[in-house]
Amino acid sequence: MFLKKITFIISIGIMLISCNNKKQPKIKKEQVNKSWALTSFVKVDSLNPILEPKTDTKFLCPIRNTKVKWEGKDVFNPATIVKDNKVYMLYRAEDFVGKHKGTSRLGLAISEDGLHFNRLPNPVLYPENDYVKKFEWEGGCEDPRIVESETGTYYLTYTAWNGDKARLFIATSTDLLSWTKHGSIFKKAYNGKYAKVWSKAGSIVCKQVGDKMIATQINGKYWMYFGESNIFLAHSDDLINWTPIERNLSSSFSKEKLIGHSAEVPDLLPVLKTRKGKFDSYLIEPGPPAIITDKGILLIYNSKNSTEDGDLKLAPNTYAAGQVLFDKNNPSKIIDRLDTPFFKPDKPYETDGQVNQVCFLEGLVYFKNKWFLYYGTADSKIAVAVMDGKIIH
Repeated sequence: MFLKKITFIISIGIMLISCNNKKQPKIKKEQVNKSWALTSFVKVDSLNPILEPKTDTKFLCPIRNTKVKWEGKDVFNPATIVKDNKVYMLYRAEDFVGKHKGTSRLGLAISEDGLHFNRLPNPVLYPENDYVKKFEWEGGCEDPRIVESETGTYYLTYTAWNGDKARLFIATSTDLLSWTKHGSIFKKAYNGKYAKVWSKAGSIVCKQVGDKMIATQINGKYWMYFGESNIFLAHSDDLINWTPIERNLSSSFSKEKLIGHSAEVPDLLPVLKTRKGKFDSYLIEPGPPAIITDKGILLIYNSKNSTEDGDLKLAPNTYAAGQVLFDKNNPSKIIDRLDTPFFKPDKPYETDGQVNQVCFLEGLVYFKNKWFLYYGTADSKIAVAVMDGKIIH
């Protein structure tokens, strides 16, 4: 009996050791806590798209000196901000004429509930006979992002497109109606070196203060993520003139082959890069203004899936959105990044249009105790997604 007990105990011990030595199942990376991210947005299909082209609004173009259906072809890629307990949306609109099959202008729409918008009859920012005409005509003014300063001035980054190069420009306003253009944000940096090359998508780092997004300094500087293909970083003292961060010997990125328009700026430091095999394999581009939180700097970004080495679960050339968290004391340092898109085209108004399979996110506001995310669909219309949530601290 004693020997049987000993044998039984040894057998149990061997079995436990064997179980402990078995290879444990791997935890998928996306199962790790991602509480820093804003991911529970629900598309408002009962209303989407909330803005569509209109052919009955005409505008006297100061350059053509003729009336054009300025928002008749497409409306998309909106910037949003809360003012006087209303959501103000600056959106890109295209007409039908010109060698680029449409000139882009920025229109303004206003909403009391974040869902239903009333548009102004004329655009508020557009190409005209001014000192930046050669950079904006006849492609137009495209893809805005907007933040507010502590003094109540609004700073709008936008793309000036003349048919040759896209250039990142900035304009200011105190009422969202009348705008002062300041030209290239890089014109004073490095003797204007980066004002001459391709640049897009300025996402200025801000902090949520109630329902406002206020541009906020880190280590005595304002910061901005920008770029297309890869994402770069710039700093500023005044929110108008910006200095891009160039590479140095301590950079974690080497000068390997750069893709797309990143090849035009090989001296810049990419702080976020594309990834083979993933949804963000072909290009990445900042979305709405980045937000400082307790956990870091949250940046929502847009991306394009590669046709050659992208995510096989997505159609080639799909524009989907990701999120990344940077160190709030070091805006170039990545803390965490989503491995899968949190937002992608899966509705008819997102999959079919001027450019198919596109969700392009540029507007984000906290309004009436909810997050409202505004985006362009298939480069043709504008939609909204909503998420219940608390203020980010």
